[in-house]
Amino acid sequence: MMLRWSIIFFIIAIIAAFFGFIGIAGAAIEIAKFIFYIFVVLFIISLIGSAIKR
Repeated sequence: MMLRWSIIFFIIAIIAAFFGFIGIAGAAIEIAKFIFYIFVVLFIISLIGSAIKR
């Protein structure tokens, strides 16, 4: 779910950059990166948790 939102914000940033809205594109890229990093951290925690559980 979070990876999906990250991709959506990345696409919004590309479209905004194409039309010249630099401020909006920069903000969308930052949001996409933030959500992606949260996804990666939660994924790693999930992997560690499942490894310990077994």
